[in-house]
Amino acid sequence: MGGLGIVVGVSGGSVLAIGAHAFLDIQFDVIGLLAVLATVLIVAFIGVFDDLLDISQLVKAVSPVLAALPLMAIRAGEGALKVPLWGTINFDIYYPLVLVPLGITGAANAVNMLAGFNGMEVGVGLVAAGSLAIVAWYTGSWTAFLILMVLGGSLLAAIWFNWYPASILIGDVGTLTIGALLASAVIIGDFETAGVIIIVPYFIDFLLKALAGFPSEDWAGEINPEDGKLYCPRKIPMSFPQLVMKLTGGIKEKNLTLVMMGVEAVAGFFAVLLYVIW
Repeated sequence: MGGLGIVVGVSGGSVLAIGAHAFLDIQFDVIGLLAVLATVLIVAFIGVFDDLLDISQLVKAVSPVLAALPLMAIRAGEGALKVPLWGTINFDIYYPLVLVPLGITGAANAVNMLAGFNGMEVGVGLVAAGSLAIVAWYTGSWTAFLILMVLGGSLLAAIWFNWYPASILIGDVGTLTIGALLASAVIIGDFETAGVIIIVPYFIDFLLKALAGFPSEDWAGEINPEDGKLYCPRKIPMSFPQLVMKLTGGIKEKNLTLVMMGVEAVAGFFAVLLYVIW
């Protein structure tokens, strides 16, 4: 449960930001930040519960809906989905009541699935947070920018210990927290299209696992002790990392993490480019 360090870092950074607002008159949406912090603490509790008791996949998949309640309560977001080069789709009350819980739950589970390798969850999450932070800066979404910078700082500290060979593993408490924070920033900042683009690598992993029936084992890979490389044990890959193993004909774990971070960086580039053009 090394992900508790990420939770502590995000919580501490958020409290410092609120103090800066109170005493230094730095302006941002304090209520929105408090709602995000409540979401983080709820999803972290769910993660701790799962890490300790190993709850079923169904319960783990659905339970992050509870973490969305604070954002639903303050009616986070503008109630509209802004689609570059298309326009604005107004969802009104259905945005906080339907899209917000779907976004939090989907992102939390997506990050939790694309995991299991040294540095991957933290590394890919760091790239995603950095890319979205650029979008937040460019669009002037300062509360979302603050959330992403606090997350990025926590992940930057965590990756020092989580990089191959990892001395800590972040567990579900870490992966669920990363996903929930990325989705929260997207919702608070109203740049949902960037969030959709950022999640593409995670969606590819989800799709491959869905086609394989969401396996509970053999989803990682087989290591060859002679060359230290990971190989896909199946004819048809059942995860995005296995697809990389298949395409490369075997890859070392550290390089696999770098490849996945590179794929996420490409998604982040297109997300930023779209908003710059738009």
